[in-house]
This record gives sequence, C-alpha cells and structure tokens, in this order.
Amino acid sequence: MAKSSTTSEDVKIVISLFCCVSGIGTLGMPGNFSRAGPILGTAALIFMAFANIYASVACSKVMLRAPAHVKTLGDLGQWCSGTIGRHTVQISQMAVCLLTTCVFLELGGDMLNSLFPATFSKTFWIIFMAVSVSPLCLKPTLKEGAGVALAGCAGTIIADVLALILLLGGMSGHPPIPQPELNFDQIAGAFGNLSLAYAAAVLIPSLQIEHSKPERMPFLIGATLSVVTVMFFAIAATGYSAVGCQISGNLLFSVFPDPRTGLSVLGFRPHKGIAVLAYLAMQMHVTIAFSVFLHPTFYMLERLLLGMHQPKIAETPYYNLETSSGQMHEICVTPERIEANIQSCPIISEHESTFVEEEEEYSNSRNALKYVALRLSLVALLVITSIIFQNRINEFADFTGASFITISCIVLPIIFYLQKLWKEIPYWEKAAAIIVLLVCGILGSYETYTSGRDLIVPSTDKPDFPFCRPELEDTLYYNATAVQLSRLVDLPLQLNYNDQFYPQSYFR
Repeated sequence: MAKSSTTSEDVKIVISLFCCVSGIGTLGMPGNFSRAGPILGTAALIFMAFANIYASVACSKVMLRAPAHVKTLGDLGQWCSGTIGRHTVQISQMAVCLLTTCVFLELGGDMLNSLFPATFSKTFWIIFMAVSVSPLCLKPTLKEGAGVALAGCAGTIIADVLALILLLGGMSGHPPIPQPELNFDQIAGAFGNLSLAYAAAVLIPSLQIEHSKPERMPFLIGATLSVVTVMFFAIAATGYSAVGCQISGNLLFSVFPDPRTGLSVLGFRPHKGIAVLAYLAMQMHVTIAFSVFLHPTFYMLERLLLGMHQPKIAETPYYNLETSSGQMHEICVTPERIEANIQSCPIISEHESTFVEEEEEYSNSRNALKYVALRLSLVALLVITSIIFQNRINEFADFTGASFITISCIVLPIIFYLQKLWKEIPYWEKAAAIIVLLVCGILGSYETYTSGRDLIVPSTDKPDFPFCRPELEDTLYYNATAVQLSRLVDLPLQLNYNDQFYPQSYFR
C-alpha cells in the first residue's frame, strides 16, 4: 500500500513538472535552431537543459536540509540568505509572473486578431481577452490547480503537433533548407527563449513538501526535465528540417493563413480548419496560464498591501519559532526521522487546512472589495503594458526569459545550494556550478540588454527572415504554391521562385 502511495505521488510530481514547462516556450524552439543552426542550437539546448536540471536538483537538495517551516522558494531564500534572499526571490518571482502574463495577453491578442480578421484592432482583442479571464482572476484560490495546469499543458501540445503537421505537409517536396547566417546576437538570442521554456525551479519547494519521500525528488526532477528536453529537441528539429532559417520566432505564426490570400508567410496554403484548431488550443493555454501565473502575485500583493495571509504560529510538539535551524533539521528532516515524522510534521497538517483558512479570509466583507479592486487594477496595468508592446511579442518574451526567469530558476537556486552545502560539494561540481552561473549571468545580461533595447527602440526595417543570409532575408527559398501552379500550367521551373509572375488573385 505504501509503495502504491509513493508511486501515485511520483506521478503527480512528474505531471506537475511537465505541465509547468510545457508552455509558450515550445513555440520558439524551431526559431532557436533558425537563429543558431542545428549544431549550435542543439548545444544551446543541451546546456540550458543541464543548467535548469542542475538548478532544480540543487533546490531540491537544499530543501532536504531545510527546516519544516520552509515551504516556498521565498522561505528558502530567507533561510539561506536572510531578508535579502527572501526579497530577491519575491521581486524576481513577481516580475516573472507579471511579465509572462503580458506575453500571454500579447499572444492571445495576436491570435484572436488572426482568428477574426477585419473585425476589431489588436488593442481591442487584448482588452477583450483580459476581460474574459477576469472572472478566473477573481477566484480567491485555485483549488483545482492540478487539473487546470493539465488542461493548459494539453492545449500547448495539441497546438504544437497541429502546427508541425501543417508545416511538414505544406513544405513537402522542398529543396535543401537554407542555413542561418550566424552571428553572436542571433546565437545569444536563443538564450532568452530557452530560459522562458524552462522555468521549473520555482515550483520545486511547493511540490517537495507534498511528497512523503522527498529524497526521491532529485531523481524525479532529472528524469522529467530530461524527457521535456527530448520533446523540445523534437519540436525544434522537426520545424527546422522543413524551412531552415526561414521560420520565425513563433511556430504558430508561421503556419496560419493570411485572410486575403489564404497563404502562410512561408508561401504554402495550410488547411485553415487545422490552423484554427491549433490557435484555439493555444488560446486555451494562454487563457488558463494567465490566471495561474497571476495568483502568486495576487497573494504576495494582498499580503503586502492589504495585510492578508499573515503567517500563523503553529503549535506543535516538535518546535516553535525559537527552535534553531539545526534542531528543526534534526527533528523533521534527517533520514532517521523522516519515516517516523512524515505524517506528524506541521507541513502536512497545515497544508490540509490552508484552503479553508484562505476561503474564510476572502469571504470577509472587509477584504472582499479590497482584493477585487487590487486584482482588477493589476490586470488593467498589465493590459496597458501589453498594448504598448503589442507588436514586439518575441522581444518581450526573450527579455522576460533572459532576465527574471534566469534569476529565479537558475541563478538563485544554485547560489542557495552553494551557500548551504559548500563544504559537502565536490570540487568538480563546484566548478560546474560556477561555470553555469557565469555563462547564464553573462548571456542573460547581454540578452536582457539587446531585447530591452529592441523593445524600447524597435527596428523599422526588419526583414521577413532576419536569420538568413542577405539574399534570402526577404525571399522565400521554396514557394510551394508557386511550384504547384507552375506544374498545373506547365511553366518553366525557373519561374517557380519568382513571386512577381503570380498575382495575388492566383492565391485566393
């Protein structure tokens, strides 16, 4: 019975981690190969996989040594680095939540504008999406968080699969794909998207306190994120194999038909029904993810500004607030005590009553109006930000990934690990950790600067395919529709790639 319970807990942890990293970052995987080429793109993917797996496992190892009151990454920051550690974690996490939700609004507005062309402006659709998700944002808590996350993950996978089917079908019969013209800016640009795709470390503490055998967490983390890396590679390689350097930063945008011509930006005529289904699946994901990502920020702001969610001193036979960290570690975390105390440690009993206590707090008439006004004001602020940067979604996503996600999910967990376990870590591992910190710090800073610059001062003459050599920056290397038409009317082959011989009326 105990083994069955452990297996069930393992499955829940694996699903939660998989859902956490299966999001909008997958849409940029083929674009990473377009930027850096297949060899450097694969190397970048492997390095970022290692960095994120290592940081997540490091976070788990520190949690194994932490006292029982440490439940979140913020608590871990407090335990490892004091008030500075907690505030650094909270600021970076809040920035991640807010910036990522802006990306969701921009992506949702783009997709709704494409699904309903010639109706309203993109600005209207961003506002419409925010209004439509406001009821979810006003839910006090997300009790159904696991089911909601699973639905959002399913939407992402469905959208990716349908988009790849359209891409491979539309580009069938293509000649050898063009290679990117490599430069440092392009290669470094892949860092931001990969950081956005991997963002698991912030979830580790919350998951670990729910597992009856937390010592299994490092293995579960490594195995799950390794499988996710294989999925990322499959998406990247499949998309790149059809178009090379001519795929944009967003897989869905590359396959959706233009409302006037019925053609995608890559020159083929996709099945509009499948394209619409792919957009709707991703729209489901961003709608769900918008609310899920905002709830931690709601919680922190309500605690900071409204005085809600104040921590309570738990009465337990094991420890109190004066108990030293060493004593609490001895009581609840040492291997000798884990089996005996797992059912009686306060982290379990407190967790069971958390939702009940929060529901009572939100139902209080004094708090209701305040938290509703606070949440709606925050959503309105996000809408304004999204409208300002609505045509720069790729740059906004890269900026978010390279800056605060890198800090929250890679840099801080490794620093906490080195702080607490420095004497126990072998020299080779210390060297690897320092290399990861240096590389991620340098690339993250550089990509934050370049993407931030492009956000504030966008380029006005950006080519259609900026990752290719100059002669292919504005020219399709393979126009599938032109090739098909030439075969129908028996035109010479050399005309296949020259769009001027095919007026728009041919493509309607």
